[in-house]
Amino acid sequence: MHADVVIRPALYEDLFAIVTLINDGGPDGKPRENLPSNLPDCYRESFTRILQDENTFLMVAELHGRVVGTFQLNYLICLAGKGQEDAQLEGVHVQSQSRGQGMGMQMIAWVIKHAKTRNCRRIQLTTDKKRKRAHQFYERLGFVASHEGMKLLLDICQN
Repeated sequence: MHADVVIRPALYEDLFAIVTLINDGGPDGKPRENLPSNLPDCYRESFTRILQDENTFLMVAELHGRVVGTFQLNYLICLAGKGQEDAQLEGVHVQSQSRGQGMGMQMIAWVIKHAKTRNCRRIQLTTDKKRKRAHQFYERLGFVASHEGMKLLLDICQN
C-alpha cells in the first residue's frame, strides 16, 4: 500500500486524466476510442452535472500529484430497503503502471468507509464479464457475484 496516495473529489483540472483512465481501461485491455486532445463538450457537461448531484461522488486517487485512479460512487434510495441507501460503485480504474500496488484496495476501502458513514445496506457494482482479474480483485475484498446484471444501450456522447 502506498501511504502517499490521496483520495479526493475530482476537480475540473482532473477531467482529461479521468477520461484517459476510463478510456484506457476497456474490457479487452485496449482503449475504448482514440481521444482527441480537446475533449468533447459532453464530458464537461457530465462532470458539471456530477458535481451538482449531492448523491454522486467522482473521486480520484492521486500519487505524488498525479491522478492514477478514479471511481464514481452513487447513492441510491431503495424502497425495497425501506429507504436505506445502496452505494453503487462505477468506473473503477487504476492506471496500468500503478496496478498491483494497493491503489485499488485503498480506493475500495474509502468507498466502504464512506458507505458505512451513510448507513448504506450494501455496496454494489457491475464489472464486465471479460474482466476476470477485476472479478478476482473484488472477490478478495469480500464482494460476491450474487446477481446477474443486464444493460440496454441507448445513446452515446456524440460531440
